[in-house]
Amino acid sequence: MILVDALAAYRAGDVSQAIELASRADSPLGAELSAYLATDGSGPVYDQPAAFTAFIRGGGNVGLYSRLSAALAARYAALRPESLLDLGCGDGLAVEPALAQSSFRPGRIDLVEPSAALLAAVDVPGANRFEATAQSFLGANGSTWNLAQSTFAMQSMRPPVRAAVLRELRPRTETLVLAEFDIPVLDEGSPDFLESLVSRYERGVAEYGARASLVAQGFLMPVLLGVAAGAERTNWEQPALAWVAQLEIAGFTDVVVEPLADYWWSPAVLITARGSHAG
Repeated sequence: MILVDALAAYRAGDVSQAIELASRADSPLGAELSAYLATDGSGPVYDQPAAFTAFIRGGGNVGLYSRLSAALAARYAALRPESLLDLGCGDGLAVEPALAQSSFRPGRIDLVEPSAALLAAVDVPGANRFEATAQSFLGANGSTWNLAQSTFAMQSMRPPVRAAVLRELRPRTETLVLAEFDIPVLDEGSPDFLESLVSRYERGVAEYGARASLVAQGFLMPVLLGVAAGAERTNWEQPALAWVAQLEIAGFTDVVVEPLADYWWSPAVLITARGSHAG
């Protein structure tokens, strides 16, 4: 597959060859990849807010977040937590509709997000807002919670940091709910790995129709190249079984993985685990 060869060339440092190969691919991904490489796109992944907004609020994310919010709302109704912690809440895309849909609203809601701009955009009246990383927040705040959640945020933590956050969180929450992706088990940089990236990104770009170039140039291409090259990583995802193992190592019990939604990148799953805080 020519785009696999293009990514292999990029990984090897031959950008000119990567551009040439990508330009010969008869696909939207090939066109977007060659255009991005030809303009020497080198900005940070999130430096084009319009592109990221179009990405997160379009394509397969519409169905993904609809299912996620419904699942969280069901958890609130079933568990009836008096206190809720959301680590890495972003702009509230998951927690806002979940609270609106649920028949039960926690009495205390703590929202933690390192981006001031995203945190300011969350529309959850009465919530406590903390502009902080998960690790700094937990280190400075001694609260406990009936329910803690983190939706597609813990993947952005380096593994040692994530392990420390989970260890710190386990004795301070009754239940933890994570939404993450069950990524395939492949050797990074192998032909199978690069072929998987190509097939998944072909699907991802195709979901955005008229806005495909905006999303691809401002978000998807820099992420793709970072993953393909094993450089400038912005996340450390792992298969669902690895999430289970990491939670159990941190001391969580009764870990359950449930399918959440099909998604172009990888299947999304909801992981529920029991901590040791009671009441």
